[in-house]
Amino acid sequence: MPSGGGCRLASGATSPLDVTITGSRQGDLAHAALAASTRFIELDAAAWINNTVRVMARNISPSATFDFSLAALSVAVTKRRVP
Repeated sequence: MPSGGGCRLASGATSPLDVTITGSRQGDLAHAALAASTRFIELDAAAWINNTVRVMARNISPSATFDFSLAALSVAVTKRRVP
């Protein structure tokens, strides 16, 4: 789903994408956002395994297909605090 990825997400479809974020660890807080104006794409992000964030994209549009090659995906990780 990064810019130029060529991924198309049909209406009602869900698609995972693993993004390498060096230094991220399982349990860190992760956030994903698209640099495109759309209200029909929901994104969830989780520090999946060490150095990898899994982003799940859901197209909640009743009829439209979304082309991710037209948008850039941003992923951020916040380290969890250990007491």
